[in-house]
Amino acid sequence: MTLNWGHKVTLGFSAFVLFMFFMVYKSVHTDFQLVSKEYYKDELAYQQVIDGTNRANALSTTVSVAQSNEAITIQLPEEMKGKKISGNIWLYCPTNDKLDQRLTFTADAAARYQLNRKSVAAGNYVVKINWTADGTAFYNEQPFTVK
Repeated sequence: MTLNWGHKVTLGFSAFVLFMFFMVYKSVHTDFQLVSKEYYKDELAYQQVIDGTNRANALSTTVSVAQSNEAITIQLPEEMKGKKISGNIWLYCPTNDKLDQRLTFTADAAARYQLNRKSVAAGNYVVKINWTADGTAFYNEQPFTVK
């Protein structure tokens, strides 16, 4: 069977229509995850993040995050030792919002906080730490991979 130009145009148009239906189907079933459900409210308070980051960057050491088989250890800078420290930790997973965790913490006298390793699923995270030491707010965020 030979195809004349009319058949070729019909096949081309049919292929285009099928492709468009496929694209509509894929776009309707795509899961859109926002970084924050309250994006605008968080944006208004972003100056506090900038100020906290500047204060944390002025310290002699940075926040370190390490993991062992049992725990994930967050070590705050040396200047924080011996101070009363409390704050929030957000384990933000950019690829899956169901893995996100928000925790409140109180650091020990060595400015250290340990989190149970089994409570965190393996994956890539951004650890966002917002803490207050003796009334001064600090902020730090860094990428971290849980294995």
